[in-house]
Amino acid sequence: MPGSGAAALAWALLALPPALSLALSLSLPLPRGDRQVREKEALFNTTYTDWVDADLLNIYAFNHSVRRNRTEGVRVSVNVLSDHKDLPILFVVRQKEAVVSFQVPLILRGLYQRKYAYQEVSRTLCQPQTKAEVETQHFYVDVSTLSQNASYQLRVTRVENFVLRTDERFSFNATAAQPQYFKYEFPEGVDSVIVKVTSAMAFPCSVISIQDILCPVYDLDNNVAFIGMYQTMTKKAAITVQKKDFPSNSFYVVVVVKTEDEACGGPLPYYPLAKNASPDEPMDQHNRQKMLEVMVSPAITSDAYVSSMLFCLGIFLSFYVLTLVIACWESCRHKKRKGLLAAMDSPSLDTGHGRSIPDAFLGHSPYDSYGYGSFGNGSSSSAEGVTDSVGSADVPYGYAGERSLENVAGRPRLDSLSSIEEDDYDTLADIDYDKNVIRTKKYLCVADLARKDKRVLRKKYQIYFWNIATIAVFYALPVIQLVITYQTVVNVTGNQDICYYNFLCAHPLGNLSAFNNILSNLGYVLLGLLFLLIILQREINYNRALMRNDTHALECGIPKHFGLFYAMGTALMMEGLLSACYHVCPNYTNFQFDTSFMYMIAGLCMLKLYQKRHPDINASAYSAYACLALVIFFSVVGVVFGKGNTAFWIVFSVIHIVATLLLSTQLYYMGRWKLDSGILRRILHVLYTDCVRQCSGPMYVLRSGERIQLIPLLCIISTSVVWGFALFFFFQGLSTWQKTPAESREHNRDCILLDFFDDHDIWHFLSSIAMFGSFLVLLTLDDDLDCVQRDKIYVF
Repeated sequence: MPGSGAAALAWALLALPPALSLALSLSLPLPRGDRQVREKEALFNTTYTDWVDADLLNIYAFNHSVRRNRTEGVRVSVNVLSDHKDLPILFVVRQKEAVVSFQVPLILRGLYQRKYAYQEVSRTLCQPQTKAEVETQHFYVDVSTLSQNASYQLRVTRVENFVLRTDERFSFNATAAQPQYFKYEFPEGVDSVIVKVTSAMAFPCSVISIQDILCPVYDLDNNVAFIGMYQTMTKKAAITVQKKDFPSNSFYVVVVVKTEDEACGGPLPYYPLAKNASPDEPMDQHNRQKMLEVMVSPAITSDAYVSSMLFCLGIFLSFYVLTLVIACWESCRHKKRKGLLAAMDSPSLDTGHGRSIPDAFLGHSPYDSYGYGSFGNGSSSSAEGVTDSVGSADVPYGYAGERSLENVAGRPRLDSLSSIEEDDYDTLADIDYDKNVIRTKKYLCVADLARKDKRVLRKKYQIYFWNIATIAVFYALPVIQLVITYQTVVNVTGNQDICYYNFLCAHPLGNLSAFNNILSNLGYVLLGLLFLLIILQREINYNRALMRNDTHALECGIPKHFGLFYAMGTALMMEGLLSACYHVCPNYTNFQFDTSFMYMIAGLCMLKLYQKRHPDINASAYSAYACLALVIFFSVVGVVFGKGNTAFWIVFSVIHIVATLLLSTQLYYMGRWKLDSGILRRILHVLYTDCVRQCSGPMYVLRSGERIQLIPLLCIISTSVVWGFALFFFFQGLSTWQKTPAESREHNRDCILLDFFDDHDIWHFLSSIAMFGSFLVLLTLDDDLDCVQRDKIYVF
């Protein structure tokens, strides 16, 4: 029967001599009849200098006591004294539950299948578990070779400090052929620890691995990535280990020195070849040794998670409370003002006439006064220039002289400044002529650039919101899917080089490896939502004022358009969402998730700043988003191809200069210029007449001075400040995907707030508050002009 045949074969193998059974189990050549087997009892901490050849098999028998409550490491060290690279010596360590075999010289492969030979090899044996209080275990070291008279040294020692203690530093040396690993047992009440490994030497490159208590232990450069969690290291590495991932409540800390430094950003070694040497010949790396220090510290507790989340929520929900308090205060003040107006309108008992109160007592300026940015605040020369310019324009749209608000409000709505339908107006034959007359005046007021119907402009600017909402949906869905895939790959493979975390302050939660970096982005979402609610309330109040034909809403102040504000609030929320997605697994391939909506926010803020006093001529949503897409495209291309690429930066500089000139010309001439085949002729003509024939300054002095310099300068300065801090805190501070993962960890730092948030998280807090504050500044920038007629508000 087949079953009985297999059983008979097993009993026959057990009855064979040890050397023969070992040869069969390891698929070695069967010993010849005259081969000798020499077995000897061996002792720990004793160096055995011996020899072996093809006709001899040496067996060293060791025994040691194993205690259930105490773990001792056993280390086998071998040094081959003879030089027989083609015929190495084979060492086989047979234990109770494991077999470890290695040859000396040990051949390890590097990049491009390069071979490296090591004459000295040391391996720590896997420690089998025991249920008895004390148990004597035996293990054997078999030495064999096919060469003639190969000499070697063998030494077996016990590893001191094999079990790491909490918060105690331990120093040791390691090489590529002499890896080290130690055991750590979770103390009672500790659910998570951080394993920190440091070294004063950046190279040689090394690998830190966390493995379960299983045999065999994968502790060579070619197999360390087979199991557990691992990351490359130069000077600093840290891995957070959770108790729930290890059923035995303990794990191994494995340290392996790599054969090459390329994975850590170092150069490949010179590969010398002798005159008649084969390219396959292994290279001797001599003493490639690294000194390291390991320490295991308890991580934060679950209470710290709860307190940190409450702290984060408390910071941003306080803005909601503050906004609600201010809204209630404004509502009470408004009701009080209405009550005073009603009381003053009632007849006096003494005179029988209504009482009058000063406008300043009501909290706003008189109708005929001038706010910031109106003509009344300008110099006398500016006022004269305005009068001259307006008087010289032979069109019905010049606003010379003073007009009372009552005359403006009393005329028919069809003659109001904003009553013209955009579509109907643009079909007139003289529209270009009228635009040229109005927009080429030397001095402009808001009324000149707010002539189109509010309903048409409202639809135009609402497109900004709907477009960015559509962009957000189509952008966010693949992003979320990708980062989930990244996190899954990290969790399954254990390769922590995929993501560039700040490992010294990366607190996992569930499947997320760095929950604190994700939580800190909550401010963008909450403050963006709050800004949208503020805009909604403002729009409701403004629409109510329009429905009751409020004169101030119709003909005074800066025209109110809320579409860009909605787009800004949405962009702020998406910045938080996509920044959180980026920090799920930050790396080289998804950095644009975090930066795309930064560019969106900067662009929308500049557009809103320009739209304040130029509502009729602001860019459309389609052209604006197309330009922003081009900016994002160049930023990605610059990161991917710009490093050390002079040609790219030359092309980019030319495009940047040309785009800046075109934008400046568009702003200077209020869009009243053409980019056609005659543009060069007109440029030469202007240069000849204004620079050669006579030296004259710009026609629109304030446009060239304030519009072209002030507004872009403020935007550039603010953007530079924001990005400067971002570069300092992230690219230079924590880690950067422009370096190797091992190099980036040299910038890892400990948590600085509540032992939970690092400086990158604090940057998220501050930047979200700063963006929200800048949005509010843009929202309330011209509120002081709400009682000033639009034909008296200066355009700059």
